[in-house]
Amino acid sequence: MDSSYIVKELLIAVFPILIAITFHEVAHGLVAYKCGDPTAKMMGRLTLNPLAHIDPIGTVIVPLMLFIISKGTFIFGTAKPVPVNFYNLRNPRRDSALVSAAGPAVNILIAFFSILILIFIYKTFTVFVHSIFIGQKIIIPLNKMLLYSVSFNIFIAAFNLLPVPPLDGGRIVTSLLPPKHSFKFSKIEPYGILIVLILWFTGIAHYIIVPIQLFIKLIIRVFLLPVGGLM
Repeated sequence: MDSSYIVKELLIAVFPILIAITFHEVAHGLVAYKCGDPTAKMMGRLTLNPLAHIDPIGTVIVPLMLFIISKGTFIFGTAKPVPVNFYNLRNPRRDSALVSAAGPAVNILIAFFSILILIFIYKTFTVFVHSIFIGQKIIIPLNKMLLYSVSFNIFIAAFNLLPVPPLDGGRIVTSLLPPKHSFKFSKIEPYGILIVLILWFTGIAHYIIVPIQLFIKLIIRVFLLPVGGLM
């Protein structure tokens, strides 16, 4: 595959990814701050500057390797997790669920607003699509970027909602379970990443993530009904 094509596709993907992971982490930290934990604020993580959230491996090396290996067809990145001291939360069980849900919720909102912008562009600038400059250089790349934003944010929200700690879904489940069962469930957290990797490479994760993605798309579609959605 042409290397210039891969570079163009990477440039289209990089901005939606940076926005998705930055807002995801800031949402965790902001809700934690509102619920009584100032850790993220004190460490300068309540900022929309992507540099504060970039992890050299998860945000740079792994996405680049995946993108190159897949010849521009797949990319996945993560940010440096925002620090949260759950013991500082005013209502630890309730607030930890809110903190955990904040990240995926923001990704769903980004996907929703990306679709709204796509609808606006489609209804307003369709006449310029065939223009050599405006269409080829601005509208088409912007549409690709927004479409990627939709798919990536829905995927990252669904992935993080996997019910395995330390992923957000696992922490939400831990918060909602009765104390006795919650304590037992939380003990799998040290092995959580290993469990996620096993689920991923065996293909089992697909059967969990896809239904979550479909449910997220259904929610977005419902809210798009008044404007005539694209989904």
